[in-house]
Parts: sequence; structure tokens; C-alpha cells
Amino acid sequence: MAQYLILTTVLALLSFAQAQCGSGSPHATVTGSGNSFTAARGSSTMYTGSDYRAAIQAALDSISSGQRVAVMASGSIGANTISISSGKIFEGCGTINVGNKAGRGAIESLNTQGVQIPYLTMTGNPYFGLRFYGTRDLSLGKITMNLSGGLGIRFDRDNPANSNVKMDVINVTGAGSHAVETWNIDGLNINQVIARDVGESGLLLQKTTNAWVGLVDGNNVATGTGYATFRMANNNGQNPNGNYNTNVYIDKVVSRGGGRGVFCVSQSGGVVIENVDLANNGNNAILIENCYNVSIRGGTVNGGGEVRLAARTEFPNNRDIWITLTVNNNSVRESPCGENTNWTLTGNAQKSIC
Repeated sequence: MAQYLILTTVLALLSFAQAQCGSGSPHATVTGSGNSFTAARGSSTMYTGSDYRAAIQAALDSISSGQRVAVMASGSIGANTISISSGKIFEGCGTINVGNKAGRGAIESLNTQGVQIPYLTMTGNPYFGLRFYGTRDLSLGKITMNLSGGLGIRFDRDNPANSNVKMDVINVTGAGSHAVETWNIDGLNINQVIARDVGESGLLLQKTTNAWVGLVDGNNVATGTGYATFRMANNNGQNPNGNYNTNVYIDKVVSRGGGRGVFCVSQSGGVVIENVDLANNGNNAILIENCYNVSIRGGTVNGGGEVRLAARTEFPNNRDIWITLTVNNNSVRESPCGENTNWTLTGNAQKSIC
């Protein structure tokens, strides 16, 4: 299963291999600067004026499924929303500055199929930078968000589910909440999530199955909170039949400072993390709490908060846990004792395990 996921991910990410943003002959473009923007489709002008968001939406609305818009101009859309409908390819080649529209994304694609965003650079303080639900065959490429607050990429909790979502490299700096938060995805492939100075999680997976992630890399993520560079919560990895057979594969988690490094909670599991590199986390380096079939197969923890297996009384205890780690200048604690916990530990850490 892991090899299949990796192969399909590599093949899928080849679809992002255009030479550069806006290359070739986009079907529609947005050009201009300052207070003058033009949306054009071929020789036809779809919009001209001072409203950057209106120019972008006019360009998107002018194309059909399978066609591409390249936004070459930089500007601000304010506290508004850009909507992308099924089959359209959106390239944000300029820098799109955004505001905060309560409960909404600065860019949204809802109940759609086959949408692609190969390139995007976003600044500002959105409620959600990108917001999705009910998507199928969604592809996100090189997404860079240099934010002053808000949440980067969000898949909604209380709306229709998603399937076959792919992301290449997601860079998020300065989000007040999570860099990437998923709910209700079956089939998720991510190359990299790189989070810097993010208030809550770098990557938060919830009710997501059949997932592969190459790298989650966080620096100063979740400082002073209970979140983590990489967090799984709310039945993440639980299969439709209720079991926790392995279906989530994480190649590597790197975390420096901030809050927790890796956190599995609230009846999540079915996960293999091949390698971790965690140092000086301000909260638990690793916390596994009420999770099932979790394997951390190697890596290092140096300093920071303890490596901990814990359990709340409202959920069944941890079960089927395998942890192989080198832990230095730290401690490892299991309380209460889980069911079928397997430790392979090296390093100078103090140990209080079952």
C-alpha cells in the first residue's frame, strides 16, 4: 500500500511540471498594477478597471473546464473571495494580498472536480487563505503564503467530503492558526508542508484516510499551545469499517522549538511515521493519547518536552504502539500503560515506561 501511494504521488506531482508560472499561452490573463487591471481572454477584454478581485474573477468566469488563467499582476482583493469552479486551472503568478472575510476563504473551490492551482503567492491576514470542501481530484502545486495571521489551507469539517487531493510544496509563514488543516479527505498526497512562525499546527489531519506525506517541517510552530508541527486528531486514519489498519504514511517530521513536535489524539491512528527529527520543543516532543496502531520507526529527539504516552478516560486507551527512537536530554513516560506498547529506545533519556 505504501509503495502504491508513493508511486501515485510521484506520478501525480509530475503534473505540476510546467516551466514557470504563466508560461506558454494561458487562455486568460490578468495584467496591470496599482489601480488599473485588465482581464483578457485572447483578444477580448473581459474587465478593465481598478478592482483587482473583479479582474481575477472575470478572467476565471471567462474560461471553461480544462482551461487556464494566469494572474500576472499583483494587487489586493480586500476582504473578499475568489471562486474557482470545476476543471479550471488557476495560476497566481503575482502576489495576491488578502483580507479577512469571516468564515470564508480568500480563494475557494467548493463542490468541484478537477481544479488545479499549480502556483500561488499570497500575503495578508485571511480568515482562511484557501478553503475547500466537496472536492474531487484537486491539485495544489507550489503554494507560498507569507501571512500576518489567519489560517493557511482549510478543508471544512461540516460540509461534503473530499477525495483524491494532491499537494506539492506548501510554504506557510506567519499564520495565526494552522498552516494546513484537513477534514474529511479520502486519498491525500502531500510532498512537503513547511511551516514557519505558525500559531497552531503545521499540518493537522482529521478524519483523513489513505494519506501519504513526504515531509512536515516546522520551526516555531504552536508555541504556547497544545498543537504540534504534525498533529492527527478526531478519528484520523480510522477506516470506514472502524478498524485502524495502516493507511496513513508520513516519511519525515522535523520540528524545532515551538510547541509539540508530533501529537496523535482523540481516537486517531493507522499511521506509520518513518522518521522524526525533533529538538527543543516547548511542549511534548511526542504525545500519543488515545491512539491505535501508531508506528514511529526511527529518528531522534533532543531536549524539549518529554516523549509521552497518555490517555483520557473518555476514550479507549492507547493500543498497538511501536516506537523506535534515539532520545537525548529528555525523558520518556508511559502513563497509563497502553495495550501492546513496544519501545526500542537508545540515548540518555530517563525512562518511566511499562
